[in-house]
Amino acid sequence: MADDELKFDKSGLDTWTPPSTFEVTRERLVEYAKATNDPIAGHLAGDAANPVFAIVPVFQSLLEPAIEVVPLELFGRVLHGEQDFRFHRPIRPGDTLVSKGTMTGWRGQDNGTAACVYLECRDAAGELVNEQYVTLFVRKFNTGDTVGTLAPDHRFDESLRAQPPTATITQHVDDDQTFRYGPAAGDPMPIHLDEEAAKDSGLPGIIAHGLCMQAFTSWGLLTEVGGSDVSRLRRLAVRFAKPVLPGQDITTSIWRGSSADGVTTYYFETTVGDDVVIKDGLAEIAD
Repeated sequence: MADDELKFDKSGLDTWTPPSTFEVTRERLVEYAKATNDPIAGHLAGDAANPVFAIVPVFQSLLEPAIEVVPLELFGRVLHGEQDFRFHRPIRPGDTLVSKGTMTGWRGQDNGTAACVYLECRDAAGELVNEQYVTLFVRKFNTGDTVGTLAPDHRFDESLRAQPPTATITQHVDDDQTFRYGPAAGDPMPIHLDEEAAKDSGLPGIIAHGLCMQAFTSWGLLTEVGGSDVSRLRRLAVRFAKPVLPGQDITTSIWRGSSADGVTTYYFETTVGDDVVIKDGLAEIAD
């Protein structure tokens, strides 16, 4: 079907998916921490989850809302553009998590269309554990309009570049990182596991999972400015700018922003050499 015959279906907006349930085990938390090279003792022991593990219980609830709105013919063009976590408490072993999601809106632009899925994750008692705004980007398809609401903004505060970073951390992406992360996260996408499939998609080869790289930045932030205490993390938002390859080193520079109501905002950016691979990074950490 030609692009000009395809349309997003606005009747699918603001329609919640049926709840999905996920049982959290200590073993799964340990596996995820090891798959993301997380050095924080509590994560490696499975006492609490790496922050980005929060994507795992909601994975089913993420895909279903998009199917209700985005034509299936366009799914081969969908990229994970941005991820914004809001944490109410850490995920812990023994949790029974119940998640649901809905697509809230989209914005067409010349190079593609950004669409937002909002997710809620609650415990068995109905208390919020985390909320997530996931921005999907449909390459080379412009809807020509803006409908509904998109994810909240988290742009980098450019005025901070006038001062040196508060902290900088360099991390190595292992050659086998994607083969460990895929099973731990439940993400079997071929571009992360199959060299030929990745090249057929126009990539130079296997690329690291974007969320794996966000998990790297999460423990980097916690170790550098968060006292290695995941319970202090309130928000973690990024925009995925360029792919990272296994074997590369990533460097995250962190700038301290403002503080209010006992929470400090940090801005960060992650690079490989001169290339920015994660941009518009924002973290809110309780003092």
